[in-house]
Amino acid sequence: MAICILYRRTRARHPRFYRIEIAYNLFNEISVMREWGIAGGKGRSMISIYGNLKDASVAADKWRTRAQKRGYARSDRMLIS
Repeated sequence: MAICILYRRTRARHPRFYRIEIAYNLFNEISVMREWGIAGGKGRSMISIYGNLKDASVAADKWRTRAQKRGYARSDRMLIS
């Protein structure tokens, strides 16, 4: 449904990613899935379930804003070089 991918470089030059996705699940509930980790590696993930799209959007926006405050930024290209 909606996906936001953010990237950040660390001092060791390993790009990190933070992905937020809003989607319907099999039970017709709205879920917000968050994934984070080192790009190209095994990341971590968490899924939260919400009763309506408005609550899910507010939660996803909160997580996006929090990640941006920690140095993640949107990018049209991968930061792997």
